[in-house]
Amino acid sequence: MRNIPVITRNLLLINALAYVACIFSGTDAYGGYVLNDTLGLHFFKASDFQLYQLFTYMFMHASLSHIFFNMFALWMFGCVVERVWGPKKFIFYYISCGVGAGLIQELAQFISIYSELSANDLTFSMVSPASFNGLTTVGASGAIYAILLAFGMIFPEERIFIFPIPIPIKAKWLVMGYAGIELFSAMSTTGDNVAHLAHLGGMLFGFLMIRYWQKHPGQDFNVGNGRQFFDNLRDGWERRKKKDSQDFGTRNQSGNSHASDWDYNARQNAEQTEIDRILDKIRKSGYDSLTPEEKRKLFEQSSRR
Repeated sequence: MRNIPVITRNLLLINALAYVACIFSGTDAYGGYVLNDTLGLHFFKASDFQLYQLFTYMFMHASLSHIFFNMFALWMFGCVVERVWGPKKFIFYYISCGVGAGLIQELAQFISIYSELSANDLTFSMVSPASFNGLTTVGASGAIYAILLAFGMIFPEERIFIFPIPIPIKAKWLVMGYAGIELFSAMSTTGDNVAHLAHLGGMLFGFLMIRYWQKHPGQDFNVGNGRQFFDNLRDGWERRKKKDSQDFGTRNQSGNSHASDWDYNARQNAEQTEIDRILDKIRKSGYDSLTPEEKRKLFEQSSRR
């Protein structure tokens, strides 16, 4: 856990503690956790709806499998995205997309209920608000899908293994695939009790936010807040350079080949020069000014550390 960035680590802990609290809260008449009735997101016309639920619902989950897969994805992709963006930008993005996903879910429920009521010549004023209390949304999936989108937009060419597919898939195709599946599922009439439009809502808000940051690089959190990650990269390269120089001296004293050592150090120096250039470019123009190849080099260096 110590190697997990601070915001990702705290999100994992908060979600885990919230699920334990749900278990101890017991279940209601419908088999759901009692705590989810209070902190889950209700339909805004329901008598149990509270504004704070737009924030609390994303930390609540309905089952062990629900929270496991969400937290696994948060750990897998959140660690990388937070290290690139820095903690402040990451948590702002996560919470904003979670709230955005909740708003899209509210809109989808409104349209669905309005259509059903209209078909029966009814209006909302003719229905008791308490009858809507069963419409409750819980889960971090909206924010998680936004994190997946961010990873795909930062490292579109990075290849990922997804079980049970036997071949690696580029991140950009993975994101498009998930979005397509969610869209198809949302349009189907099977009623699988999954908030597919909330997932798409999280991705939509994430996409709009990232595009805005790309067009206004001086107005996001890149400058200063995400710099620590790249400073750590530079420090790692400098430590490696020092270690390589020491190793070279040792090999030179023991009579190893001078030519191979010089070639090795030349390659290392060239790589360090390139990383230094990329880091300087980030400080001047922001992370989004990098080319896909420059982002790939940073990602590979981060993975080695």
